Amino acid sequence: MSMKFKQAERLQKLPPYLFVRLEQLAAQKKAEGVKMIDFGIGDPDLPCPGEIVRAMKKAADVNENQKYSSSKGEKDLREAIAEYYKKRFNVKVNPDTEVCVTIGSKEGIYNIAQAFVNDGEKIIAPNPGYPVYSGAATLFNNAVCDKITLKKENKWLLDVKECPTDAKLMYINYPNNPTGATADLDYVKDVYKWAKRNKTILAYDNAYCEMTYDGYRAPSVLQAGKDAIEFMSFSKTFCMTGFRLGFAVGNEELVSGLTKCKGQIDSGAPIFIQKAAITALQMYTDDGYLKESVQKNMDEFGERRKVLVEGLNELGYECDMPKGTFYVWFDCGKTSMEFTQEMIDKGVIVTPGTGFGGACEGYIRMAVTKPVDQIQEALRRMGKRND
Repeated sequence: MSMKFKQAERLQKLPPYLFVRLEQLAAQKKAEGVKMIDFGIGDPDLPCPGEIVRAMKKAADVNENQKYSSSKGEKDLREAIAEYYKKRFNVKVNPDTEVCVTIGSKEGIYNIAQAFVNDGEKIIAPNPGYPVYSGAATLFNNAVCDKITLKKENKWLLDVKECPTDAKLMYINYPNNPTGATADLDYVKDVYKWAKRNKTILAYDNAYCEMTYDGYRAPSVLQAGKDAIEFMSFSKTFCMTGFRLGFAVGNEELVSGLTKCKGQIDSGAPIFIQKAAITALQMYTDDGYLKESVQKNMDEFGERRKVLVEGLNELGYECDMPKGTFYVWFDCGKTSMEFTQEMIDKGVIVTPGTGFGGACEGYIRMAVTKPVDQIQEALRRMGKRND
């Protein structure tokens, strides 16, 4: 008989990862021969631009690029990140002290709490929000999470007047996962001033900053000031989710603490992938706009978003047109899991809003990671709202 091993209490406190449960439910239907249309996990289906893939293949053949990197990342990539900030946001960044390359932004989002939050200190997390904020970042650091409810009537913007003034760290994310909400620079500046006034570390998750539509351009928190840390990712903009690469930029002490923490945990992202990322960051015009080979993917997501939102509204669901991310967020008129199960029975995989926090019961997130013809087929399967 095999031995039984008990998980650490911190791990037992984590709720089951939502997408694992969805995969199990979907697998049952697939076994019955149903062809599922999956709008669940936010993994771009469009290919990474060929220039980036070719750069990675070429770099992988170089012996030096097959060695360990450093937890801070390669200097030439950090310099390319600094150049990106200058082009895109007109913000000057020191690549030696204010930039750290991460193994995807998720790792950095977790490790910033590891680096700065002590036992019993407070972390502010939006509700709904990316599960890492209130999950591992809080529980694995014995912190206390204050979940701040985002409200539709406030356009899903976090209201700092509802936040505790004694928190050690605040996570905020616009363009927002899961709601698709966006924020302008004035809002970001107000949050930045609040955090600085209350000595709260502002961790700004900006993974979707280039996935924007209808003339909207997302700001950087560093346009408000340097006393914050911003997390960026190559995953969504360049369809590089499997490459696992991101970066953190901001206050020198925050970047230093993050780098020190990473030094005990990882040995840096693969160098040949970092070299490919330099090519990605060169795919901007001098005035900070994406070049056509990348922009065409963003335009495709924008068109899919339009088809899905218009289709949902025709079916009777009240659904706003998001200006950011590739998520569509709507009130399904019943419990999130009840609706999710109904959709799975119809061969459509969606994500229940409750997976992003208890404040969003009755909401559903759909990621437009399928082509237009499959979105139209999914809408046909979903049928009219009948509550």
